Amino acid sequence: MIAGKTNKAFAKRLKITKNGKVLKRNPGQNHFRARKSRSFELDAKRLGEFNISKKELGHYLPRSKN
Repeated sequence: MIAGKTNKAFAKRLKITKNGKVLKRNPGQNHFRARKSRSFELDAKRLGEFNISKKELGHYLPRSKN
């Protein structure tokens, strides 16, 4: 059976951890940050968890080990 192609736009925006969690970058980090507090900036650097089913993830990333 031939696996589908990896969705490149999807793949470059997500990171899959060793344990299978899917992480995403938090929005609002490109510009207009001068007035934001330092604690906000530091919190925004952390990756947030992305909720997606295994079946749907397999559709976009067929070669992932989930």
